[in-house]
Amino acid sequence: QVQLVESGGGLVQAGGSLTLSCAASGSIFSINTMGWYRQAPGKQRELVATITSSGYTNYRDFVKGRFTISRDNAKNTVFLQMNSLKPEDTAVYYCNADRISTGLQTTYNAWGQGTQVTVSS
Repeated sequence: QVQLVESGGGLVQAGGSLTLSCAASGSIFSINTMGWYRQAPGKQRELVATITSSGYTNYRDFVKGRFTISRDNAKNTVFLQMNSLKPEDTAVYYCNADRISTGLQTTYNAWGQGTQVTVSS
C-alpha cells in the first residue's frame, strides 16, 4: 500500500517562511510528477507547483518567486519551501503524485492527507 504523508505545516506570521515535506512510503520503484495543491476554506483545491522526476518545475503565478518545489528521488520525498508568506496563502496543502510504481502495481493520482498552513497578518 502506497501512502503520501505530509508534514511541516503550522502557524506563521506574514512575511515568514515554512517548509513542507511529503514522503511516499511503500516498496516504491518510481514516482512520476509530484506536486503541491492547496485548498482554502470555501474554495476549490488549486494547483501550487509541480516537479517532474527529472526536476522540471512549474509554478502558478501567485507563488512564483516566493515558493520553491524540490524533490529527493532517493527518499521519495517532495518539498515546498515557502517564503514571504501572505495571509492569502492560508490553506490546507496537499501533496500529489500522478503515478507511483511499485514492483507489483501502479497507483495513479495519489494524495496525502493534507497539512494546515495558517499565515497571520
